[in-house]
Amino acid sequence: MEEQEWLVELSWIKAHAGHHGNELADQVAKEAVSSKTIEECYTRIPKSVVWSELNEQSVKQWQNEWKRSSKGVTTKSFFPKIADGLKLRINATPKFTTTVTGHGNIKTYLYKYKIIEGTMCSCDEDEQSVDNILYECELLEHERERLKAAAIRSENWPVTKAKLSIKFYKNFKEIANSILLVKVQCVNMTRQIRNQNCKWNR
Repeated sequence: MEEQEWLVELSWIKAHAGHHGNELADQVAKEAVSSKTIEECYTRIPKSVVWSELNEQSVKQWQNEWKRSSKGVTTKSFFPKIADGLKLRINATPKFTTTVTGHGNIKTYLYKYKIIEGTMCSCDEDEQSVDNILYECELLEHERERLKAAAIRSENWPVTKAKLSIKFYKNFKEIANSILLVKVQCVNMTRQIRNQNCKWNR
């Protein structure tokens, strides 16, 4: 083109408006796509497509292994779908981790490993478990109100743990980091002190 002193200009034209060159380009493209005899002249795949496909396959494999595993029952109740959990930017504090795993300073867990003698929550209504802390313990009713208020705008309470951790993650994170066992522990300590005083007074 340079040798023939051609001047090439690129400009936008409206599609399917009767422009001969544009219509001819569309026709040739359709023929190339439908033809089984024309050899491909470009077979390279963008890196972004490769990464996307590998990521999708990895998540599927992870999900299958997650479903088959008999471990992490409590965590599965919060994150049954791996893909949903990966979309979150989770700040895994010790209190939050205790809530979504059931491992840590919770009586049902401590009792399981014979660290304490009983599982009864300080509210005296039920054993102290993740479900008890999130849904039932009367001592934590005040802190639970914000979570309930956010959830009942679109859901019936009680909301499943999977929805708490995904749909209402922000509110769930706040309650997990703020109320987990703090008030309950204070009640336990107060009772222990009272019981000790009673023994001394005898």
